[in-house]
Parts: sequence; structure tokens; C-alpha cells
Amino acid sequence: MNVRVQDVHYFLAVAEELSFTRAAERLFVSQPALSKQIRQLEAQLRAELFTRGHRTVGLTAAGAAFLPRARAMVSEWEAAAEDVRLAGRTLTVGFHSRIGRGLVPTITATMQQRLPGWRLRFRQVPWGDPAVGLTAGTVDVALAWLPIPAGLSARRITAEDRGVALPAGHPLAARSTVRFADIADEPFVALPASAGPMRDFWLALDHRASPPSIAGEATTADEAYEIVAAGEGVLLQPAGSCAIHQREDVVHRPVVDLPPAQLAVVWRSGDGRPAVRVVTDACFHCASPPRAACGIMAG
Repeated sequence: MNVRVQDVHYFLAVAEELSFTRAAERLFVSQPALSKQIRQLEAQLRAELFTRGHRTVGLTAAGAAFLPRARAMVSEWEAAAEDVRLAGRTLTVGFHSRIGRGLVPTITATMQQRLPGWRLRFRQVPWGDPAVGLTAGTVDVALAWLPIPAGLSARRITAEDRGVALPAGHPLAARSTVRFADIADEPFVALPASAGPMRDFWLALDHRASPPSIAGEATTADEAYEIVAAGEGVLLQPAGSCAIHQREDVVHRPVVDLPPAQLAVVWRSGDGRPAVRVVTDACFHCASPPRAACGIMAG
């Protein structure tokens, strides 16, 4: 028998939500994929774990018997993983797109000063995971643009104006600034649907009278900028990211009438480890908003 810890996590999510739909949303997986994994787990255990009605899900006697064991298994695994992390003295910082803003050298130096022997590891997470790897447990701290999913704690570290990335030959490229009404009818590059409220924010849905035209979805900044460079759409970005992603085939311009984006350092609620506090403090004290960055013309 080869039962994965992830399968046990999936079982617990369904058992606690008593809904495959809600459990899939909580786990950031599709409902068919979740159902398939539960079926495979049931096949390995040779028992049905859930009763499945038209609109209801319940635990069978076998599922109820497995529930406390599953919780114990996950708890033991998390304790073992924590022991390994402590032994390695490594903290993983997640991010969606290039960090820049002087954050990496600052938090690295602060970590070396306050917690000698510890090291930081940086991991890029696709935009489709709005929790930036925190819910999945693959990162310890993250830098993310608000809003974030429930169950996470955040400390706002700076605000940055929003700008738009345009194809270099776009008619608006000749302007020094634009208003949102100038670009509202353009096809937009969107984050994946799984990004939820974060996708809505970068499409500026609360400033639209009608749904946006979507040129395509991108899971990373590099993918998004390729769509823009090809002339297929435009992309809203924070000012600092406009500065980081300078290229000859893309022009960045400030959008003067949109409220700024809020950059935050994010961690799992209840995670009080000193190393986490060191990183969150370092991020908070070093960030500064590059408000004029989107006024630079590329090409």
C-alpha cells in the first residue's frame, strides 16, 4: 500500500467540509481531481470513506474510524517536517513575480545578523495560488499583493501606484500618463480564475461598468509580458514591477486615477517562530514605494 500524505490531507478536507466543492476550493485543486484522489485512497484502503448523495456528503463508518488516525498521521508528518526544517535552519520565502525593491539583500542581511546560521530560500509560486504557497506548506513567509485568502496573517509594507504595460507600438505609448477610462475597453491579460479576488483587483473590476475583455490568462509575469509584447492585450502592474520588467517591446505608463496596490508580507496565522518574525520585520522596515517607476519608456 502506497498512501501519500497529500491523499490524507485531501480526505481530511472533505471530511471537515462535508463537501467536495468546498474542499476543492480550500485545497486549490479541481473537484474532479479531488474526487479521483479520494477514489484511489478508498481503493487502497478497500473501503468507502464517504457516502455521496445528490447534494450531500457524509462519512461512512469506515471514514469515521479513519478520521482520528488521519489527523494523527498528518500531525506526525507536520511535526517531522518541522523537525527537518529546524535542523536545516532554512526559511522559504514565496513570491509571485520578481521581488526587487531592495527586499532580498535587506532581509538576508537581517537574518544573518539576528539569526546566525539560518539561511533564506526564495521560491516563485504561480499566480494561480493566491496563498503564495503558504496554504500548501511549501513556503514559510510570502510577499504578496492584497487581497489574500482567509486564514493567513498579513502586514502591509508599502503601497505602490498601479501602471499599465502596453505593446511598444500602442497609440497610448506616446502619452506620459493614462486614465483607466483610456484602457478599460482594451483586452486585458488576466490572472487565472483560481487567483480569485487578486485576479479581480488586477482587472480593476470595481472601476468597470461592464465585464472586461480578456486577451488571455497568464500564470507568471513572464507569460503575461509575452502576451503584451505580442500586441494581444494590456496588463495592470504595480509601479515597482513596471521598473523590474523593462523590455524594448513593452512600454509602461502610470494609471493616474486607480487607487494604489498594497504589498504585504504574509504568513500562516499562528506561526510565531522567531525566524518568521525576523523576516516580517525586515520586510516592513525596508520597503519603499517606487511611485515614478512606470514613467520610464522602454525602447
